Amino acid sequence: MMDKALVLGGTRFFGKRVVEKLLEDGIEVTLATRGTGGNPFGTRVHHLKVDRFDRGSMEKNFQDGEWDVIIDQICFSPDDAFDAVEIFKDRTERYIFTSTLSVYEMNGKAEKVEEDFDPTSYPVEFGRKEQFTYGEGKRLAEAVFAQHAPFPVVMIRPPIVVGTDDYTKRLQFHMERIKGKVPIGLDAPGAELSFVDAEELASFIHWSATQSFDGPVNTSSPDHMTLDRMLRDMHKVLGTGEVIVKPSQETETASPMNFPTSFYQNSNRATTLGYSFSPMSDWFSGLIQKLDDHSEN
Repeated sequence: MMDKALVLGGTRFFGKRVVEKLLEDGIEVTLATRGTGGNPFGTRVHHLKVDRFDRGSMEKNFQDGEWDVIIDQICFSPDDAFDAVEIFKDRTERYIFTSTLSVYEMNGKAEKVEEDFDPTSYPVEFGRKEQFTYGEGKRLAEAVFAQHAPFPVVMIRPPIVVGTDDYTKRLQFHMERIKGKVPIGLDAPGAELSFVDAEELASFIHWSATQSFDGPVNTSSPDHMTLDRMLRDMHKVLGTGEVIVKPSQETETASPMNFPTSFYQNSNRATTLGYSFSPMSDWFSGLIQKLDDHSEN
């Protein structure tokens, strides 16, 4: 039975959707953020202003609370994870950590399964996020949770997350260039990538909070897409412009999805656990249409 949840982060993109789903279930939600982005939920949540990356701030704000589940959207380093392990000891029964596909090395076979990175045996070193690349920070955070957490931890490993409220506007970058017949910098247009819809990722995180499994889980649509196919699908939906692909050094700006090789994940574990992600063929074109409609309003 889940009655109380603490969400670290959760004011934008799929994190915001997770909070909405918890509130719809009647869960008492405590939202912890720095407060710089405001609180879109108003009095529906208990809002704590916390510096997630400062041990003293964490200790001060979380010294009294207890929660059935903690959902951590803003852990980027081993020190962040170790602070959580120590501060939340005996304060929660379950921990959901948003990790990333980037814990996998971009070499070897293109399709990644959970066993391709084992956090239980990865050597731990400490430091804050400024000391590591994004992927290495997440690898080390997973290792700290796997080797030191006294509570069960689910390690969510999403690939590229897309949605109407994606603040990075990665899809819009390509759409605008297609409309304007501007070259798109891609070095490997045939590279196959995994994607996940923000709404489905939020649903999976929300669902995970009510389950009993732990460990890493890949969270993506079961199919994957080449970058070239992505651009052609965009062009088909937009009905205007032209897809012009050139090597990144020949264009003013490289694509934010300029992966040098295929890099996608197998999401069979999620299916085995009881959650099935929708194939991209069901939702990708519809998302492009929504983004295009929104840009015209």
